[in-house]
Amino acid sequence: MHLFGKSHAECIGCILEGVPAGTAIDPDYIERQMALRKPSDGIGTPRKEKDQVVIEYGCPSGTADGSPLLMTIYNGNKDSSAYAKFARTPRPGHADLPALFRFRDYDVAGGAQFSGRMTAPLVAAGAVAKTFLREKGIEVAAFSRSIGGVCDTADRRFDEMRGSENHPTRAADADLDQRMRDEIISAGRDGDSVGGVVECMVTGIPLGTGGMWFDALDVSVARMMFSIPAVKGVEFGKGFDITRMRGSESNDAYRISEGQIVTATNNMGGVVGGMSDGMPLVFRVAFKPTPSISREQDTVDLRSKEDAKVSVTGRHDPCIVPRAVAVVEAMAALAVMDQVLSFPPEHTF
Repeated sequence: MHLFGKSHAECIGCILEGVPAGTAIDPDYIERQMALRKPSDGIGTPRKEKDQVVIEYGCPSGTADGSPLLMTIYNGNKDSSAYAKFARTPRPGHADLPALFRFRDYDVAGGAQFSGRMTAPLVAAGAVAKTFLREKGIEVAAFSRSIGGVCDTADRRFDEMRGSENHPTRAADADLDQRMRDEIISAGRDGDSVGGVVECMVTGIPLGTGGMWFDALDVSVARMMFSIPAVKGVEFGKGFDITRMRGSESNDAYRISEGQIVTATNNMGGVVGGMSDGMPLVFRVAFKPTPSISREQDTVDLRSKEDAKVSVTGRHDPCIVPRAVAVVEAMAALAVMDQVLSFPPEHTF
């Protein structure tokens, strides 16, 4: 997949290669997925975009024709007035500083290609991948495991994760939704921001699916997650908590259930040796707090080469986690679709 465009350019979009001919392309489903990424009133950025996906090429009659799929999203609500100063006093925690050194012609407007705006075409591409996977009995769902200091400690079923679509914060239940909402609003009132954790589950991946080494299932998923702006960590199954277990506790014992091989637990998160063990793929993704905040921060003046201060005005999310849930689902779907097509199991039980 290739991305193009910038946050405040005329358009953004993607080119998705390798979609099998005959794969259904449902514009209504893509639109519904795009809606899950849009900001909610009170807890998201005031910037509103239609996010209408235009399929320019690769889908002449409702199905993919096997050629690269070109999807474009036109930007309609741009305001670059608050960004010019960041070329001189870069925002801490943002890509401004390294990007200014890396690219001679870097344009700070909207964060350019490093903006969270660039996740919109990822969701569009993910909708195509989800459709492909659903036809093979593979489903993807995610939810907000934590936002700021509010953490969901319950073990969540797949249907509860899917039900998070009914809550603006993408929490798994109404009580946590309100608490997470209050956490975001409180940070915003302070001119600050909060981060959080998104948990994702993929069901139905055939046992044995996955590459090896650099193409392993978990490697591919992690690489896709780290491609999302603001991601700082990824863990599978019990993650770092597994380090406090003994092998006799962490190993997922095998069992036969209704003629199928299953595991008694899922500490490994559904992946062993880079391949699916047939259990749900479960992983969590850590998102940092939004770096663009109105509170005054320390920075440097690149022109005078002195210490300086900067505060961020404009339109920004006090927390990106609720919108990131749809992005995590999309990137998971794309990674799993690639694995299913590239490294299918050679044997069945």
